[in-house]
Amino acid sequence: MKYIKLLPIIAVVLTVFSSCDDQIMDWKKDSTHGEVTTEELPLGLVEKISRYDALNTYTEFTLGVGIGLNQYLENEAYHNLTNANFDEITVGYDMKHGPMVDAKGEIQFEKVDSFLEEVTGNGLSVFGHTLVWHANQDASYLNGLIAATVIPASGGSNSLDLSGLKDGTLAGWGAWNSGDGITVEDGSGLSSSSQAVKMIASSSSAQAYELQLITPEIPVVSGHTYEVSFYIKSDQAGKGRISFSGLENNYPYKDWYNTGGSWTEAFETTSQWQQVKFTVNDFTGVTFKVNFDLGYLPGVTYLIDVDNIKVVDQDAVPEVVNMIANGTFDGGIDGWAKWNGGDTALSLADVADAYEGNGAMKIIADAANSGAGGQWKTQIHSDFTANLTAGEEYTISYFIKSEAAGSVRCSTTGSAHYQSDQATSPTWQYVEWVFTADGGETGLNFDLGGVEGTYYVDNVVVTTGATDGGNSGPTIIEKTDEEKSEIIGNAMEDWITGMVTHYKNNIHAWDVVNEPMKEDGTLRDGNKTDPESDYFSWVKYLGKDYAVTAFNLARQNGNATDKLFINDYNLESSISKCEGLIDYVEYIESQGAIVDGIGTQMHISINSDRDKIAEMFQKLAASGKLIKVSELDVRLGTKNPTVAQQASQADMYQYVLDMYMKYIPAAQQYGVTIWGVSDNEDEHQYWLPDESPNLWDADYNRKHAFKGVCDGLAGRDVSEDFSGELEY
Repeated sequence: MKYIKLLPIIAVVLTVFSSCDDQIMDWKKDSTHGEVTTEELPLGLVEKISRYDALNTYTEFTLGVGIGLNQYLENEAYHNLTNANFDEITVGYDMKHGPMVDAKGEIQFEKVDSFLEEVTGNGLSVFGHTLVWHANQDASYLNGLIAATVIPASGGSNSLDLSGLKDGTLAGWGAWNSGDGITVEDGSGLSSSSQAVKMIASSSSAQAYELQLITPEIPVVSGHTYEVSFYIKSDQAGKGRISFSGLENNYPYKDWYNTGGSWTEAFETTSQWQQVKFTVNDFTGVTFKVNFDLGYLPGVTYLIDVDNIKVVDQDAVPEVVNMIANGTFDGGIDGWAKWNGGDTALSLADVADAYEGNGAMKIIADAANSGAGGQWKTQIHSDFTANLTAGEEYTISYFIKSEAAGSVRCSTTGSAHYQSDQATSPTWQYVEWVFTADGGETGLNFDLGGVEGTYYVDNVVVTTGATDGGNSGPTIIEKTDEEKSEIIGNAMEDWITGMVTHYKNNIHAWDVVNEPMKEDGTLRDGNKTDPESDYFSWVKYLGKDYAVTAFNLARQNGNATDKLFINDYNLESSISKCEGLIDYVEYIESQGAIVDGIGTQMHISINSDRDKIAEMFQKLAASGKLIKVSELDVRLGTKNPTVAQQASQADMYQYVLDMYMKYIPAAQQYGVTIWGVSDNEDEHQYWLPDESPNLWDADYNRKHAFKGVCDGLAGRDVSEDFSGELEY
């Protein structure tokens, strides 16, 4: 065993090697100072810090760290520090709804699966973060689920006289049997402002004709095919058929939904609006009638939207002249060409991705041909079929969706006109653009290079008339609050069940609900002006019990011993918020769910109120729950801190840990998670940029804060045990 003597701190020059183990220092003597013994000289601070063991050697509870998945897999120094110092990791972003759920609502597990294999192989556990939050959501997908349904107007005028329904008199309409009543109800149709025919089957009804509504005579052209369509729903499971007078077969078996299914006598109805659509052409004269036969089942109430009972001559000369030769893409994408974009920019979409009919245009704006201000970089073009007339107003309409949130702009060639940018989503939406021609326009462009992504376009019409054949436009079906609640509830169930089930063998603790409270201690309501693109509020659609549902789902699909947490921030600065969160936990449990623990994030600064920190821990301890400091970091307000600021930071870290262990009983101490590894700018692109909140500096050297955390975990100044001698 060999020793070297140490000199006064002011004379010490240190060279600290990168390894945290068995570090050897080079020392030089200050000739102005006499000989000293190792016993009388405290070690220099840098040497003290280097002498500390790994962080997790100083505590019995779980010590965690919030990390970036990519940094852990790609940065060796970051990877090694994480493995050496912590017991548990929390992935900061990649396990949330937004990055894991695709545009179709399917959970993409592959990336996280590979990461978990690496992490668990290094002896670390994983804390699931987070199941239900309002940020970092695939909001485009979730909002698309509850978006209004847009139904295009028929391609021709309606041959059926609806006046007797619209005025509520039923003039011209008839019935062999009216059951318990046939009336017209305002505000009961597809939209809140539309009408519906209400038909009620009697309690003894058993035959289709025992509840029947008969149209007026409908004029037809011999040899033409007519499409009959309508929207219907019922208050319970129902059943109906359509029969006729004036056809060669007045009781045909039909594929009522026009989807290529089996032909049947009748169709079924539910509480959801659905379209029934079919064609007829076997007329025996110049008119025919349609009979709505809904008497199969007793006691069922049916609603039929008035505006969308339509009989359209499919062989009639179109009333709208489309200046685009191929706007439906049913036969391909002839007439359309890529003017700008990648090799795969333009193709024919599968039938499943068409708005209606047999095809749609698929457009891919890749990374090399997209970006802010670059709409033209991915551009698809079609020539107009004739010259436009100067001074005439033209309407361009189309349906569009994108696999993720995107943007579209139309423009004209020749004389240039530009539509404003239109936001797109995974839900089909109807877009109209009106401009006044000067006669020099030669064609239409779809400019899709503004936002990278995959787009689908269908039913493109350019005309001087109404794009829908003289009707009022497409029908917009807004979902009811009850429908939205059901849809979003199902989406939550799919997400939580999918995640917890898939990771049942790997993850045994979860943030189930994240940041539910306002600063005043009341529950968030989800009403937010100008929300971020990844913002989606579950509570807005599911109400106060959304957390009850979330905890029940996580409990049912996980392990009996899993620890399930609720988590929030600023609990140390707003005692009202802390109290509100505890009250909400009590409410959740009063509704039958079980909450194991409360997480307090603690994104604090060196100036945070210490008395409130202590008060917060006392209140959390009184809840009786496991308590976790879930995202601890201490800001300094600069990325170039002074020695004094670093000392204050170390002291604040130590104070938090001192108060945690002072006020939280050992049985309630789940543990502490430090949020982030180092001050390296790669970790702070999105979180606390130009800051220095962590325990290692930008070069992965231990900071004074490292010592503060070790001393806090150990409950004492560990360096007091150091002898001042080096072994090597």
